[in-house]
Amino acid sequence: MTADQDDHEDADPGLARERTSLAWTRTALSFAAVGGVLLKRDVAAGLAVMTTVPVIWEVGRLANHHPGRLRLVTVMIVAVALVSLAVAVLR
Repeated sequence: MTADQDDHEDADPGLARERTSLAWTRTALSFAAVGGVLLKRDVAAGLAVMTTVPVIWEVGRLANHHPGRLRLVTVMIVAVALVSLAVAVLR
C-alpha cells in the first residue's frame, strides 16, 4: 500500500462508515442463517434468533448516530443468541 492510498482513506472517512454498515448487514444475514437452522431443531430458539435479525440490521443503520445505544443493543442481541443456543443444545 502506498502513501497515496493511505491519504485517500484518511481524506474520505465515509469508507469506514460504509464498512461498518456492511459488517452489520453481514451479521444480520448470519443471524438469519443460524435462526433458519435452529428453526429445524427447535422452533422457539429459532424464532428468538430470527426476531433479532431486523434489530441487528436497524442497529447497523443507526450505528454512526447513536454509539451508546449500539452497545446496549449489542449486549441484548448476544444474550438472546446465547439463550437460544443453550435452549437448542440442551433439548
